[in-house]
Amino acid sequence: MPSFDIVSKIDGQTLDNAINTAKKEILNRYDFNGSKSTIDLDKKTNEITIVTENDMRLKAIIDSIISRMSKQQLDPQALDFGKDQYASGNMIRKEVKIKEGIDKEVAKKVVKKIKDSKLKVEAAIMNDQVRVTAKKIDDLQAVISLCRTEDFGQPMQYINMRA
Repeated sequence: MPSFDIVSKIDGQTLDNAINTAKKEILNRYDFNGSKSTIDLDKKTNEITIVTENDMRLKAIIDSIISRMSKQQLDPQALDFGKDQYASGNMIRKEVKIKEGIDKEVAKKVVKKIKDSKLKVEAAIMNDQVRVTAKKIDDLQAVISLCRTEDFGQPMQYINMRA
C-alpha cells in the first residue's frame, strides 16, 4: 500500500552554517563592538546557548539567528526559546532548544486532523513520526496539502513516499 511519513527534522550542517553566519554578523556589528556576547551550538544536545550583556543585544542576536535560518531555508519554528537566566555578573544567558521529531501531543493533533478530514487513509504514530497509508496516492497527496495548511507549532517534512 502507498505510504509516507510526516517528520520534523533539521539538517545539522545547514543549522551549523546559519549559526556561524549569525556569529560573524554579530561580531562585525558596530553596536556589538567590545561586547562579550557568545553564541554556541551544541550538536549533541541540539541546543544553542546565547550569552550577552543586556536584553537589547539578546533580542538582536535572536533576530540575527532567525533571519539566517530563514535565508538557509530552515524553519525558525524549530527553535524553542527557554527563559532568560542570569549568568555571572550582569550577563544574560538563554538556552534555545532545537525541536527534533514530533512529540506525542503534536502527533495526536496531526492524526486527529487527518481523521477529521474523512479521507480514506490510515494514520499511525510511530516513535517521533506519523506514518500515513492509503490505497490511492491521490489520497496521500490530499493529506500532505491538508497538513501544509495547518500550523502544528513546528516544521513538518513529508518523506519516504512509496507507491
